[in-house]
Amino acid sequence: MSQAADDRTESIRMIRDSAGAVAPRGGDTKRVRALRFQAPGFDRAVFHEMGELGWIGLAVPEEAGGSGLGMAEAVALAEEIGGGLAPEPLIPAMLSARLLAAAEDTALAQTLLAGQRVVLTAWQERPDTLEAHGTDDAPRVFVPMAGGADTFLLPVREADRIALLALPAAGADVTLEKTMDGGHVGTLRPSLAVAERVADDVGALLDLALDEAALTTSGAMLGLMERAFDLTLGYLRTRQQFGRIIGTFQSLQHRAADLKIHLALTRAAVEAAAAALDAGATGAARRAAVSKAKHRAAESGMLVLRQCIQLHGGIGYTDEYDVGLYLRRGMVIANQYGSATLHRRRFMALAPEDVE
Repeated sequence: MSQAADDRTESIRMIRDSAGAVAPRGGDTKRVRALRFQAPGFDRAVFHEMGELGWIGLAVPEEAGGSGLGMAEAVALAEEIGGGLAPEPLIPAMLSARLLAAAEDTALAQTLLAGQRVVLTAWQERPDTLEAHGTDDAPRVFVPMAGGADTFLLPVREADRIALLALPAAGADVTLEKTMDGGHVGTLRPSLAVAERVADDVGALLDLALDEAALTTSGAMLGLMERAFDLTLGYLRTRQQFGRIIGTFQSLQHRAADLKIHLALTRAAVEAAAAALDAGATGAARRAAVSKAKHRAAESGMLVLRQCIQLHGGIGYTDEYDVGLYLRRGMVIANQYGSATLHRRRFMALAPEDVE
């Protein structure tokens, strides 16, 4: 292995280790439970810490104030944050940070990168899409944790380009809807009269940032799957029935082995996509790699999480038992930045066998 590869491996290991301070794997879920169904649904102090750790600007170029790291690091971080069930809107904030790298005035970007301001991009106009139409007066839907935003970014189409506007959250017309994991999404009805232009054209950057967000969300789903599976293995190794540890029953061993295969396939797809983007994949090659990973993560993720509940039996369905928290979070993020169906169709439409 080359020195550069060794350095990359060490960088990823350090990022995983640093995530333990905010979202420890195997730690208790007391903090997560305390924030559920409360406003704003996350801890602003923890979000600030994420900024200080450099996570929000992880994939932002160094010349724009970020860490200048790649998707391998971003996916590894998301995996740890997902496994720790952290409710803070890190991935949406990373998306906003990527867009603000194109802004001439860096003040807003700096406060976001430092975690001092929660800036969320309201780009989505209809369910299940990965395309930002930029209709100026259209309501923007499914904005994660919108109730905790300080500023909304609005991509707005102007002829053949997409401008980026900043809208203060204070006084904005936002309707919130609770999600089953204890968080919420918002519908924003923008008023462009009070919005400020921050960039003239972010069209190409927005396409890239949305692909990166989809891939990073795939990493978060992988983290959910792995932690739920670990909890399930622990249960199978300790729960007794008919005088035997239930993990010794061959039928349950077969089901667990099948879930392990889904985990391995998901990790392979996600890490391969991250490697492709880090190697400079563009256009159809980039989109195909991202869609392959997102489809696999969403589809296998929901299968694994549901099976983990079933393998726990009755206790898995109780709110007091932690494994259910992972299923609830998975059901919320599975369709963020495109469902499994959308990404399967996009992958096939790209004719990846013809993509170099």
